[in-house]
Amino acid sequence: MSTEKNVTVTRNIVQHLLDHIRDQGFDVHELLAQVGLSEEDVQNSTELPAEQFGQLYQRAMYVAQDEYFGMLSGGKVPNGTFRMMCHAIISCRSLGHAIARASDFHEIVKGTRIKPKLERRGRYAKMSFGGIDSLTESELQALINNEAPERICISLSMWHHFISWLVGERVELKAAYFTFPESRALPGNRARFQSEVKFLQHDNAIVFPARYLDYAIVQTEETLRGFLKTAPYQLLVMVDDDVSLKAQVVALLGRDFSLSPPSAEKVAQTLNMSVSTLRRRLLEEGTTYQKIKDECRRRSAIRYMNSPQLSINDVAELMGFDEPSAFFRSFKRWTGMTPGQYRASPAYRQALNESGADDFQTAGQN
Repeated sequence: MSTEKNVTVTRNIVQHLLDHIRDQGFDVHELLAQVGLSEEDVQNSTELPAEQFGQLYQRAMYVAQDEYFGMLSGGKVPNGTFRMMCHAIISCRSLGHAIARASDFHEIVKGTRIKPKLERRGRYAKMSFGGIDSLTESELQALINNEAPERICISLSMWHHFISWLVGERVELKAAYFTFPESRALPGNRARFQSEVKFLQHDNAIVFPARYLDYAIVQTEETLRGFLKTAPYQLLVMVDDDVSLKAQVVALLGRDFSLSPPSAEKVAQTLNMSVSTLRRRLLEEGTTYQKIKDECRRRSAIRYMNSPQLSINDVAELMGFDEPSAFFRSFKRWTGMTPGQYRASPAYRQALNESGADDFQTAGQN
């Protein structure tokens, strides 16, 4: 995801953060000045650059020493928590698995008393707020009832953006539900969630088609690195609105090729269309199912090859090849090099330098 787009956030979002900063006793003027803004800039604008807002949010989290600053958490969460949660879920096989693991992660996090809660009911899934196991239902409700409605709106929106980033496309919502009246909500919620929004409901939640839970996590350790450098920018605005059919196919193929990838017929069935419609629409986007599959396999193979702790035979096995020689031929077709040539190339050395592989190996020994 790139932060070069001309993306903005509305003034009411910025003002909510400033009010929270002020309520916590921090110097609003100083934090605004650090990102090249003033309170007059905020008051005189209907929208502000999202990148500056992200930087302001980063500084607020740092001075407060609370990585969930402004979010629904029930406590102060130490800096680094979100990073570790991302590393814990980035290898999950599906979105449903990732949300479940994120919920488990919050059970052992210092500070937070609230975690994401996922329910799957037939064709739809609901993501809401649950309490950690030591919290009673009445204590959870008291925590949520004492939170500002703006914080609940923003927290649900950030979780929506996060799960969308994980699968590489916007998770289209059926609805967003809130327990409080519309008069207390942030303006622009329908535009924010791009769905039906209902108030005075029994829960605060987002509801979306359950099929998304089976989508593969398309992000990697490499893309996570860039994501974390600019967080919470991507959580505040939906940066990647790629709703192309290709993006959906990539999400379904995922990164695990130890088993045979789904057929075009299976993918078409999952997307509720005929295989002829799938092929026709992909051709309209300038690609084919086979090309997408080869691109995904190539990226997955290179990702494994960039892990020096894996032998070439290990990579072949992880890619689902029974014979290393078959992997050698396929890898050369994808990249123009044999696996051995790739590991002797400048591209491999550059990948090691950029990925911090030495740090990864050292961390694994601790």
